[in-house]
Order: sequence, then structure tokens, then C-alpha cells
Amino acid sequence: MPREIGRKLIAQNKRARHEYFIEDTYEAGLVLTGTEVKSLRAGKANLTDGYASVENGEAWLINVYIPEYSQGTWTNHASRRTRKLLLHGKEISKISATLKERGLTLIPLAMYFKDGKAKIEIGVARGKKDYDKRQTLMEKQANRDMARAMSTAVRRRGGR
Repeated sequence: MPREIGRKLIAQNKRARHEYFIEDTYEAGLVLTGTEVKSLRAGKANLTDGYASVENGEAWLINVYIPEYSQGTWTNHASRRTRKLLLHGKEISKISATLKERGLTLIPLAMYFKDGKAKIEIGVARGKKDYDKRQTLMEKQANRDMARAMSTAVRRRGGR
């Protein structure tokens, strides 16, 4: 059987970029059981309620939902169990130093297979206030309106 190459997205936390300012991102491996990998290969996972933490020099992924494998037996996994993240020691110490700052948290952004191995992208994030969210939405709408106006202007000029 040929090896997988490239990146295959499993799940994405779209709400995270709306709720938080992402200050830094890291790619981490995951310690998973066999039935978890099979559920992920079926494309099932949910990152919305998940977060990560650093305890005793180890990084942990908490409250991420990977459903039980439908064809699993008594060896099936718990769907919201705590999973270990595989990061370099320097990265873990850097993350724990930045998390000591008030108002920062570690959240999962995306889960994917990279060259056949399960990976997760985690981000150091600062929560947005309501007015920040409104400002972001207004900027998005303004950019959309500008792009729309530019495209209609180009069409009227004859595509030059």
C-alpha cells in the first residue's frame, strides 16, 4: 500500500479565529490509540470545546471530541479523553512561559494528517472582547465591498 503524502484536513476550529487573537501557532503530534486513528481517518472530530495545557513539562489536549469507532469492540476509546501532545522541550518551555501571562490560553486550531501522521495545530490565543469581534466583522465587510466594487469597475472597463 503506498504511503500517504501531503496534508489531509480532518477538523478545523473556525470559531477560534472569531473568538480569539491568535498570537503564535505550533504544530504538534498526538498520542492516539488505534480506534481514535480510525475515527479520524473517517473524518470525524470536533475541536470547538477543546483546549490545551502544560503540566509538569508535558503538553496535554483536553476536551477534544473524537467519536468512538463504529466498528470498535471493548478496545474502543473514551470520546473526550485527555491526549498527550508531542512537542519539543524548547517549544513546551516557551509555551508555558507565554501562558503565565494573564489572559492567554492554548487552543486547537486544526487537526489533520500530514504524511500519514496525525497532527494538530495549536495556537497561543488572547480572547477578544465584543467590540473587537464587531470591528473584525466590519473590516471583513469593508474588504468584501471594496473587492466587489473593484470587480464591477474592471468589468465595466472591458477587462483591461
